[in-house]
Amino acid sequence: MAMKWLAGLVATLWLWLPAAAQMKETPVPKDCVPTVVGTLEAFELPSAVFGVTRTVRVFLPPGYKDAGNHDRLYPVLYMFDGQNLFDACLAYDHVHEWQVDETVTRLVEEGKIVPLIVVGLDNAKNARASEYLPWIDDLQNPGGAATSGERLPEFLIKEVMPAIRGKYRVAEGRENTGIGGSSYGGIAAIYVGISAPTVFGKVLAESPVLWPGNGRIVRETSYLGMAPQKVFMGYGLKEWDKPGMNDAEVKMIRQVETNLKNALVSPSEVKVVLEPEAHHNEAAWARRLPEAIIFLFPRN
Repeated sequence: MAMKWLAGLVATLWLWLPAAAQMKETPVPKDCVPTVVGTLEAFELPSAVFGVTRTVRVFLPPGYKDAGNHDRLYPVLYMFDGQNLFDACLAYDHVHEWQVDETVTRLVEEGKIVPLIVVGLDNAKNARASEYLPWIDDLQNPGGAATSGERLPEFLIKEVMPAIRGKYRVAEGRENTGIGGSSYGGIAAIYVGISAPTVFGKVLAESPVLWPGNGRIVRETSYLGMAPQKVFMGYGLKEWDKPGMNDAEVKMIRQVETNLKNALVSPSEVKVVLEPEAHHNEAAWARRLPEAIIFLFPRN
């Protein structure tokens, strides 16, 4: 049976989950110095979909506010876990962040990517797993309450994107729109991408946790009519302490890669980067980010 290995994965994996898969927030140290580079703005967005008000952080690329660019429209990358993207003081350990602002600024100035807006969506903190996962994580929370991740496409398309279009100069079209995240945010990004491929043409999935729903994302991508245009998946081969568990995760990533490439009408161009010494953390995601951004938003 093609998916038989998943049953063994579910039976044994939950004891060795990466610690970073369960993000825990601690108070910001009083002497923490913000690490933001460039222009980062924030606003509060009330959500009828989730019944909460969420902080939205918007990084504007170099030149966005220059008079000469007044009419220029910019592609957008929406990303989960906004607290961990731009400022070490806001990150969970108050040390490591994705360095999105530094990376995008450098790559734009080097002419390697098109200038783009990055929108960071703060997570729901203690309810993060429920909000990001479209299916229950039976390994970490067997028999747990139902998740609400299936609402993410609606949240993004009906609430977040209109708010961003109302405030910023955004280029339309799936070729100009990406979704990204890591860990639970990684599977969330893939789920959003395959649920709305006409809206989100680009997906960034770092260390995606693919076992929820007994590996259902593997099955959900098996018979796609349309897939996102480009998908980047990164993974570290030391994310698990238990021998063999990294191999199991890589199997799932490779199967999803194959499925995306085999979509009927619009297959994905997929890039998978496996980093031998990398762990499940922001330092690894920041290190792989330049390659991901160049792949997804290259300067032609």
